[in-house]
Amino acid sequence: MAGHSKWANIQHRKGRQDAKRGKIWTKIIREITVAARMGGADPDSNPRLRLAWDKATAANMPKDNIQRAITRGAGGGDDSNYEEIRYEGYGVNGAAVIVDCMTDNRMRTVAEVRHALSKHGGNLGQDGSVTFMFKHCGQFLFAPGTSEEKVMEIGLEAGAEDIETDADGMIEVICEPSDYAAVKNAFHDAGLEPEWQEIIMKPLNEVELTGDDAEKMQKMIDVLESLDDVQQVYTTAVFNETSA
Repeated sequence: MAGHSKWANIQHRKGRQDAKRGKIWTKIIREITVAARMGGADPDSNPRLRLAWDKATAANMPKDNIQRAITRGAGGGDDSNYEEIRYEGYGVNGAAVIVDCMTDNRMRTVAEVRHALSKHGGNLGQDGSVTFMFKHCGQFLFAPGTSEEKVMEIGLEAGAEDIETDADGMIEVICEPSDYAAVKNAFHDAGLEPEWQEIIMKPLNEVELTGDDAEKMQKMIDVLESLDDVQQVYTTAVFNETSA
């Protein structure tokens, strides 16, 4: 898509996450605690906990913090009764938005999400209104200059289903969520470390935003991500390099 760079967008996103590290740590700790409570304290037999652990280490969270969250969840010391809820809606220029939450107060959370969307030109939709616009998958992004041949060889052998290189030279590897751990470990063992790796909701089609529209959409995402109950925000919106 002329005008926007996936590489610029991913670097922009990483920079914003680094700036909000304290907030991200709080969300990851909640995720670790719930994962340990639901599936036990051993990340080797609890894939969800392993994924949360990986997020924590990627965010440079101290190991003691991770272990305390696991102990609290597995030991039943966490009194909060969190439930997972997904909200769907629309942002600027009809860009689809998925907001994954973990909350102990559904009424509070839906009110906050609805307010964040409507205040910045969006609206809350019905369940299923935009999910079909995304693919649930594992995603690995490698920096320009990484050996495409090596990534393809290792990735396909480990179970990756799609590998693409864009105009910037960034390599994107997609796999089924169930194959995520195997692909991740294969890359690690081969000495290939992606710039970004996570199980995501990947947009099937993107809406490019520029100028004021890009600023409004970015503000909406920032407000949503700042909410305590929001764990993850996905959108079909992408930003022109000059807007990001």
